[in-house]
Amino acid sequence: MAKPVPENINFPKEEENILKLWAELDAFKTSLKQSEGKPRYTFYDGPPFATGLPHYGHILAGTIKDIVTRFAHQSGFHVERRFGWDCHGLPVEYEIDKALGIKGPGDVAKLGIENYNNECRKIVMRYAADWETIISRMGRWIDFKNDYKTLYPSFMESVWWVFQELFKKGLVYKGFKVMHFSTGLHTTLSNFEAGLNYKEVNDPAVIISFPLVEDPDVSLIAWTTTPWTLPSNLALCVNPEKKYVKVRDVATKKVYIMMEARTEALFKKPADFEIISTFLGAELKNKQYTPLFEYFTKRADLKPFRVCVDKYVTEESGTGVVHQAPYFGEDDFRVCLAHGIMQRDSPLVCPVDATGCFTDEVSDFKGQYVKDADKAINKYLKEHGRLVHASQTKHSYPFCYRSETPLIYKAVPSWFVRVEPMIDRLLENNQQTRWVPDFVKEKRFGNWLKEARDWPISRSRYWGTPIPLWISDDGEEMVCVGSIEELATLTGTRVTDLHRETVDKLEIPSQKGKGMLKRIPEVFDCWFESGSMPYASSHYPFENQKEFEDKFPADFIAEGIDQTRGWFYTLLVLSTALFNKPPSKNVIVNGLVLADDGQKMSKSKKNYPDPMEVVDKYGADALRLYLINSPVVRAENLRFKEAGVRDVLKDVFLPWYNAYRFFAQQKELFEKENSTQFIFSEKTQLPTDNIMDRWILSFTQSLLQFVKDEMQAYRLYTVVPRLIKFVDLLTNWYVRSNRKRLRGSGGIEDCRKALETLFTVLFSMVRMMAPFTPFLAELLYQNLKDINKSDSMEPRADQSVHYLMFPDPRFDLVDVNIERAVARMQTVVELGRQARERRTLPIKSPLAEVVIIHRDESFLEDIRSLEFYVQEELNVQTMMTTTDKEKYGVRVRAEPDHKTLGVRLKGTYKSICEAIKNLSDDALRKYQEEGFLDLNGTRLEGTDLKLIYTFASPASGDSAGEYEAASDNDVLVLLNVSQNQALLDEGTAREVCNRVQRLRKKAGLVPTDDIKVFFEVTPADSELSVVVQKFIDYVGNAIKKPFAAYPLPAGADVLVGEVQSLKEANLHLSIVAGPTYVDNRLKSLLLSE
Repeated sequence: MAKPVPENINFPKEEENILKLWAELDAFKTSLKQSEGKPRYTFYDGPPFATGLPHYGHILAGTIKDIVTRFAHQSGFHVERRFGWDCHGLPVEYEIDKALGIKGPGDVAKLGIENYNNECRKIVMRYAADWETIISRMGRWIDFKNDYKTLYPSFMESVWWVFQELFKKGLVYKGFKVMHFSTGLHTTLSNFEAGLNYKEVNDPAVIISFPLVEDPDVSLIAWTTTPWTLPSNLALCVNPEKKYVKVRDVATKKVYIMMEARTEALFKKPADFEIISTFLGAELKNKQYTPLFEYFTKRADLKPFRVCVDKYVTEESGTGVVHQAPYFGEDDFRVCLAHGIMQRDSPLVCPVDATGCFTDEVSDFKGQYVKDADKAINKYLKEHGRLVHASQTKHSYPFCYRSETPLIYKAVPSWFVRVEPMIDRLLENNQQTRWVPDFVKEKRFGNWLKEARDWPISRSRYWGTPIPLWISDDGEEMVCVGSIEELATLTGTRVTDLHRETVDKLEIPSQKGKGMLKRIPEVFDCWFESGSMPYASSHYPFENQKEFEDKFPADFIAEGIDQTRGWFYTLLVLSTALFNKPPSKNVIVNGLVLADDGQKMSKSKKNYPDPMEVVDKYGADALRLYLINSPVVRAENLRFKEAGVRDVLKDVFLPWYNAYRFFAQQKELFEKENSTQFIFSEKTQLPTDNIMDRWILSFTQSLLQFVKDEMQAYRLYTVVPRLIKFVDLLTNWYVRSNRKRLRGSGGIEDCRKALETLFTVLFSMVRMMAPFTPFLAELLYQNLKDINKSDSMEPRADQSVHYLMFPDPRFDLVDVNIERAVARMQTVVELGRQARERRTLPIKSPLAEVVIIHRDESFLEDIRSLEFYVQEELNVQTMMTTTDKEKYGVRVRAEPDHKTLGVRLKGTYKSICEAIKNLSDDALRKYQEEGFLDLNGTRLEGTDLKLIYTFASPASGDSAGEYEAASDNDVLVLLNVSQNQALLDEGTAREVCNRVQRLRKKAGLVPTDDIKVFFEVTPADSELSVVVQKFIDYVGNAIKKPFAAYPLPAGADVLVGEVQSLKEANLHLSIVAGPTYVDNRLKSLLLSE
């Protein structure tokens, strides 16, 4: 038996009840058992760190993943969904460094790597239970028990296999590279990590002099925002093709060399300097200058302190002379290497340690943190006469995304994967993947791939997967280990854990008489581990080999747009290197969720509401639908607004719930009045000829096909708006316009047809919406399922909507002509409502006539087929249709699209605009019919012209004031707004009906309740009394209950009574219980028993 449907609903509380139901059913596992043996659908879940709680970005990506995988299950696939955890790397180490006060590698050495890693291991899963709670509360179905963790030995072993495969292919090498370096974490960051956290900062901007050896009175001047790199200066660089000038400072008489286009960097106006000579930058090549410091002047392996030339020097900033510290800048290194300042194997000139402090080589500033040393260096340069000018500059600067310390460029030895030789293959494999939205594929990701550089995969850290390379002391013998078994064979020791504290002790005997080979100290960058996830999560190739190879590439992955330089990238690099395949066939990329003010969400700023507080207020479904019906699903950013989540309840869920509640009430009323049970079966469903029934059934089937097509193309951003629009069409059009039929006004058979139609739509709707709003769909299904009798239901279908397959569209119900006709009718009604609003005429006030004018007779035929609904929705007594606009004094004129035509026509714009204004009705009619117009040699089409209807006065001589016009520039609607007494009286009667219904609602009564309504109007001779007496039968028919004048029967059980003021009179209303009335609280109690 269907349960009673309460008027009010607490969505979050109902969701918690659904969670209990799913737990009782073990619903997720049951659904997986249900789909065993079906074709496999492969989904990879990118692993988050469990060192913090989920934020809106995680919830958004998780919702997208849940929707797609639920839909895949509904489409007949077996979809394994395993959660993964990123357990290694900087996020974990940073937390331990903070907790233990570790400042650098020396502190770790004192503590011991084993103790350090044990501390890391303790906090890895700190918030794992919270993650499971939050993700489950969001309605996401994913397996936490059969998860994968990057610290599992099986996972780490597969990572070793991946690396060994790259090593065998010659894709691994050791080198050093100038890279972003985090002094807070004491390690390098990859390019994509370095781009995660740019900030606007103020830095010193100084101009320094470099006197020429050949003429010490002439100095090159260079500008820099990193004074801390000046102690490591080895060269200067100019652009060989740009003009340079030798200038004399009028105030100081000093002579400088700088780029002609950049004199403004030092001088405010031309009068402040004199140009002595002009020449190309190429003439400065190899000129020697006096170094700023003596620290590296005695290095015999260097040929420093010379001028280099390179086109990377621009006219955009600085002086056109760039100071070169080759081990602290990528371009610096490239330029200095090309000019022989140093050799590739030269010892580094890099006097900065892992904590960002100067080493003993820089004696004047040793021990100082480089960014703090800027002031001391500037002071030194000023004292030594080398500081020409000092100021501040505001610019965007990269910060460590974990420690929030400024990054520096620093030359660091590293192990690399060769990516640059793979670029063409990366681009080819990227073409095989569908990206949604598609612009990410070619632009953001494609452009990144074109500029891909060799990937530094090593970290000089501790908590991670050790790089499995064992090397001799002289570096000439190297062994790469690819498995635990191979390690045991080579070392004689079998291990069960692969972390540093275990494998660093193991040595491999040399095959070349070089003693014992020792493991290199580096561990893998955690991005290498997450990029290995497709293989390592399955322990490939050591287990599940055929299973993996059959399902690779994955069908689907999804993450935020920031992962185009992170996980998406590392997945593609490794899958291309290993198999020359893309890692997945389909990728959905979401944008970023920002705070309401457009800033990044920040716990310290408290600029966003806690996600679980939002869920507790509005429910998970509301948050899900808000997020996926926003620009963020098109890879754009979303400014999160809590009010938007609330609006989902108000505008989508409540109307949907009320449509379902209305159906339940009318079904119960139907059963009571006709002494029959309402059971739905497609086999016994009565064919309907009602045009609105046929429309909503057709529209539902068309929508099912649309959702199928678009979901198969992974375009959630097209699906969700249509689903939300469907709720509006169902509630505000179908249910609203068929209320009387659903209440039985057309007889038992017509009522059954209307109820069957509404049930069909609601039942299709819960299955269609199940992936998107899993809680509300389940709630409604639990009541609807008992009404449905079908032989084609899935096993256990009576238990959960999520065991049902996505419904197949019934094309026999599709009628595009009816869908078109109703769409046209809706346009007419909307325009009529606009006309009413302009005259402040409420819909309760009946009007005499509506006139619909359109040039196309087929349009008017569609409207005539829905005449009843136009009259009902606009509350008019008659409807006229015509193609003769002149009869009603209507004219059409054209306005040009000024913005478009102004740009396009330029010189002829004014004359064309004048000609447009003078176009005749015939010319404009032709434009409407053909879609284009040639005007004075110019072709106008599309939106070039805007057609505007003007309304003067009807040709019959009636006052134009009796009509209110509204148009969308296609159809014109005229509403006769004059009202006679009969119309006014009918409006009053409708208001009486409204007052009765509101009183019923106030008393908590439902349509099936046996009641009678009694009334009295005082004074008895008032206008209201006359109207009510006249329309007594009208009111009774409208409320579908006896409506009679006082006095009340003796002993009447008055359920509710009220005196209301209306039309300067008092309307006394009393609702009394009928003989079969049962209190609703008692009814609920009886049903629950």
